[in-house]
Amino acid sequence: MRTRRSLISAQFADIANVAIAPCAIVMVGLPARGKTYMAKKLAHYLNWIGIDTRVFNVGEYRRKAVTQFMSSADFFRPDNTEALEIRDRCARDALEDLGCWLEGGGEVAVYDATNSSRSRRKMICEYLTNEHGFKTFFVESVCFNPEIVEANIREVKLSSPDYRNTNQDEAIADFKKRIAHYESQYETIDDVKDRDLSFIKIFDQGERYLVNRVQGHVESRVVYYLMNIHVLPKTIFLTRHGETESNVCGEIGGDRGLSDRGIQFALTLAEFLDKMNLTGLRVWTSLLKATIQTASGIRSPKEHWKALNEIDAGICEGMTYEDIRLKFPEEYAMRCKDKYHYRYPGGESYQDLVARLEPVIMELERQENVLVICSQAVARCLLAYFMELDSGELPYLDIPLHTVYKLTPVAYGCKVETYQLPPVAVDTYQPRTVDVMPLTSVERRARRKQTSECQEPDCCNQTKAVLYGRGIAT
Repeated sequence: MRTRRSLISAQFADIANVAIAPCAIVMVGLPARGKTYMAKKLAHYLNWIGIDTRVFNVGEYRRKAVTQFMSSADFFRPDNTEALEIRDRCARDALEDLGCWLEGGGEVAVYDATNSSRSRRKMICEYLTNEHGFKTFFVESVCFNPEIVEANIREVKLSSPDYRNTNQDEAIADFKKRIAHYESQYETIDDVKDRDLSFIKIFDQGERYLVNRVQGHVESRVVYYLMNIHVLPKTIFLTRHGETESNVCGEIGGDRGLSDRGIQFALTLAEFLDKMNLTGLRVWTSLLKATIQTASGIRSPKEHWKALNEIDAGICEGMTYEDIRLKFPEEYAMRCKDKYHYRYPGGESYQDLVARLEPVIMELERQENVLVICSQAVARCLLAYFMELDSGELPYLDIPLHTVYKLTPVAYGCKVETYQLPPVAVDTYQPRTVDVMPLTSVERRARRKQTSECQEPDCCNQTKAVLYGRGIAT
């Protein structure tokens, strides 16, 4: 059993305190090299840590400009002058839209295209850096392994709109012809000829890297992320700890142990994972008692991360939301107004928590099969990352106790499956609407009755009308 204490450097501690100069990330590489996968992952990561990022995919501009028939391999022949003019126009349109977006307040734009010639990359630099003053950083994906290219074609390109209603074998043959047309004209980024450029070259999806002239915060974050993502088959299981005594009482924070139902969930969870028969499963918990107790019956290696500890509620630790509303009404109102950025006095915000969890995300990207057992706010941050949700949605994710999320990364996203395991636990969710006050202690008793917590049937009758009016009772 190993304890992992992740340290976050001051450079990466709080993105809110970093001034972001507009920056363009320019993808480079032959088709089926994972450029769009990396572009989408990178944009989502930057948005998750608070950097406003958008992808401009030239292929989408092309598909709007031409019919599906005109997207066959012949359209990409170097001697097809008519098609070349259309492709150049689409590339310019995307680049101009990118420039307008950055000038309008965007922070990072990802230009997703092959950008396969030195002359094209020179034009991009002149437009972005010389004319507009944006930083420009190139990301080239180079792949010599034919098995990786073949897998990319089958897993990603066959589902492309370019090959809708096309026979699979015909689609593969056509796409390989398209690659051959690009290969005949392709010029890789050269560490001597292009030594003045800022770039990273990624070989065979992470087997080797070449990094040149990394300048500034955004480029450092980009390199940091791209050197950690690995395209490996994996399954990530995510669950909150079993129900605790604090959950039953409606208190936030603290380090109390599992309730009787929480202990039952821990046993059920271990049986559930045994039936899954996963190879190489690793279990990560926080340093808090409830997560460690929940993992105790699982027969897999365990690691305990301080970074997975629940959000620090500061002076509000151990209080109910009703207590906070009555004792600190101004704090309660500010939190309702902007839950993501609100920081508990002496504690943390969701934004702080995202920064703290960044090393966890990096390690999850490098792992294969992992079960993460954590608390509610931490689970929201991690699930929002994999589901590509923005900061407005993140703090309001409803993640019930005793629910297991199975996350399977796929080509351009993540497949999410949920499993509700027994026993039924208390409902800890607080509604988003600022006009709806948190549950009072009386109303909480009614909810406990619905989950068999309340042993006094008559104690909830007085609140039934109130609960129906608020849409809580059914």
